[in-house]
Amino acid sequence: MATQAAKSPKTVDDLLVKKRREVREKKPKDQAIPLPETVALVLQGGGALGSYQAGVYEAMVAQDIRIDWVAGISIGAINSAIIAGNPFASAWERLREFWEQITSGSPNMVFADNPFWRQTNHRLGAFAAATSGVPGFYRPHMSVPGFSMPGTDNALSLYNTAPLEETLNKYVDWDRLNDGPMRLSVGAVDIESGNFQYFDTRDPVNPTRIDARHIMASGALPPGFPPIEIDGRYYWDGGIVSNTPLAHVLENQTTDMLVFQVDLFPARGKMPQDFDDVLSRMKDIRFSSRTRAVTDQYLRIRREHEAIRSVLNKLPPEVCADEDVERLRAMVDENAVNIVHLICQVEEWESGARDFEFSRATMERHWAQGLDAVLSVIKKRGLLAQNIIDGRTAAIDID
Repeated sequence: MATQAAKSPKTVDDLLVKKRREVREKKPKDQAIPLPETVALVLQGGGALGSYQAGVYEAMVAQDIRIDWVAGISIGAINSAIIAGNPFASAWERLREFWEQITSGSPNMVFADNPFWRQTNHRLGAFAAATSGVPGFYRPHMSVPGFSMPGTDNALSLYNTAPLEETLNKYVDWDRLNDGPMRLSVGAVDIESGNFQYFDTRDPVNPTRIDARHIMASGALPPGFPPIEIDGRYYWDGGIVSNTPLAHVLENQTTDMLVFQVDLFPARGKMPQDFDDVLSRMKDIRFSSRTRAVTDQYLRIRREHEAIRSVLNKLPPEVCADEDVERLRAMVDENAVNIVHLICQVEEWESGARDFEFSRATMERHWAQGLDAVLSVIKKRGLLAQNIIDGRTAAIDID
């Protein structure tokens, strides 16, 4: 007779338990990834899909993959603040508490793996979030924008995000976030200038002491959420300009680096068959394209720099001493980087509303997918380790 542990998962909870067990049992002893000086975790925006990022982080803790720098946009900024504002080994538990709180107000159907019931739960969860709000996150305004005093939050948005400030203060130790061992960067957009702004605790020129306002600014997606005021300037969600902080991390790289880029929208997908598919696919392309473009451009520049260094190394000593040659060598001198691209995949029953569908059952599903993504990284650890040892610049996609 088969034991309970040997059975295949039948419910969302069973799947999560199975993946948690796997990610701990498959911890390598003699084939661990040789971590470089800096390990960065880069978290994209994507609302309710952010539980996938939490699953990735839990698996990284289980695998002892330490993080030196975490950067996020929107929900990625919220997850990043909780990660940086708690001890490395226990931050995933604070993430779990946060995600259980914000998914406590939606339907939670724990059911067999049936697409019809999953889709039903998905639609009910999205409806609840749109009409009633999300506990500890946001709630609808009492008046609609067209009938509100100009310039007020009610006139500029559909929801009140005041609950999020209290929630962040509950789960984040701000002193640890700002003074602890982990660097934090979150991005927002200055509404009046239209410029992208990074709030960075370790910025070499203008470090920021981050508090709840900066995290809320990064997630203030219009027209749903109101702008956030910081020192007389008003900010919206950084995803309006770029849904990933990958460029910021790469542009400020000063050591050999391993980057875990966690995306919530896949670039590749099926041809839409109905209007729901159109809305879903449109979001995927809009929010994933920036990550793909940044990675491709960065790797192309890296290859160009490598070719230039190869030519410079062939020059005779008397030419190498020339000021222009030295200046060129300094321009193309760079550290090695490996990018592991983890991508949350769309389930058949998910629609274009999946980024604001905060049901517990769907959250568990995405969390399990995040755990599974790191399991896939473990399978490729030999290739990744060799890239790091050789000092190569490379990218690995985990779909």
